[in-house]
Parts: sequence; structure tokens; C-alpha cells
Amino acid sequence: MKNQSNHGFEPYNIYSYFVGTNPPTSWNPCPKPPKIHQTALLSPFTFVAGDVTIQENTYVAPFVSIRADEGTPFYIGRNTNLQDGVILHGLKEKYVDKNNQRFSIYIGNGVSCAHGSLIHGPSLIEDDVFIGFKAIVYNAVVGKGSFISSAAVVTAGVTLKPNSFVPPGAYIDTQAKADSLKAVPTTEEEFAKEVQRVNQEFPSAYSLLLGKTRCSCGLAC
Repeated sequence: MKNQSNHGFEPYNIYSYFVGTNPPTSWNPCPKPPKIHQTALLSPFTFVAGDVTIQENTYVAPFVSIRADEGTPFYIGRNTNLQDGVILHGLKEKYVDKNNQRFSIYIGNGVSCAHGSLIHGPSLIEDDVFIGFKAIVYNAVVGKGSFISSAAVVTAGVTLKPNSFVPPGAYIDTQAKADSLKAVPTTEEEFAKEVQRVNQEFPSAYSLLLGKTRCSCGLAC
């Protein structure tokens, strides 16, 4: 959309997203708002509902959906990035355990969820994991430093050991398949680090570009 001025045409930005409580339901009757660190960045057209914690310097790109309205709660660590079109959702009353707490979805620090990926609870993603384009993690535990390639699926209650490499398009639905995975190749490890480096600059950079400051609930002030 363009806005005409005396100097020609200039961009016209709409800074719009939804941040709010989950709707009350029979299984989750108490509405709870998200808790979003002031240094995290919610891009335009993001949806965040329910008991969701988002920690420092995490970048949430446009058209990300984080719905803690069925499975709940969600936790997203610091310096993590959820790229365009990522979806987070969970099943009611299904949990993973982390630090003596129960979560529908737990995502650690320094995690990259690439464009169009789906994380569906119950799932636990440890630190420094890379999840590729249109990959799916559902009902699984992904060990620290693992790399899930584009269009791969990790599911059926499996646990990936740390530094596991899931090849493009692979379907990991048994523990035997998970245990047979090789270590992350150096090329993919370096790629994941570069994605992290780039995305860690976006929260502060986009905050300046959009001219917005945010309170702890994530709403623009």
C-alpha cells in the first residue's frame, strides 16, 4: 500500500497483530495472557494467544501463529527465531517435562524455526536446534544442536540424541530410526550458526524501523 505525499510515493506501514488471552474452554477455563520480554520482537500480522512465554531477543516474523488455546503452556527461550509462517499448537492435556515443569511446547535458547515449519505439542526442542523449511516436529524430543532438514518429519514420541542430523524429507517415526541418525555435518552446522547470527540482529533492528516500543505483554506503546 502506498501513501502519496508532496515528495512522491512513500511506504505506508500497518503495524497489526493479536496478542491476548486464550478463550475459556471446558479443559482450559482460565484465560491467561502471554508474557513477552520487552526485547523480543513481534512482527506485523503475528498471532499469540494464551499462556505463552517469549524470552529475551527472540524474533517472531510475520504471519507466525502461536496458539496456546488447546495444549498449554508454551515456552520460547532467548535468541530464538520463528520465521515467516511458523505454526505452534498443542494437544490438550499432553505434556513434555522440562526443569520439573510441564509444557505443551518447550523451545530452548538459540533455536531457529525456518519458514513454514510446524511445531506441534507435546514437543520439546532443546537449545541450538535448527528446524528447516516446512519441517514438522510433533510429539517428539529434539536434542541440543540437532538439525532437521527441509520437509522432514519427526514424530511418534521419538527422542533425537544431541547433534542428530535429519536428512531432507526424512520421516522419523520410530526410535530405531532416531537412534540411527548421523551427526550434523559441518556445512549444515555452519549454516545454522549463520542463520542464528542474522536473526539475532532483527529484534533491535526492526524495533527501530517500526518505531515501536513494547510493554511486557507485547503490545505496542
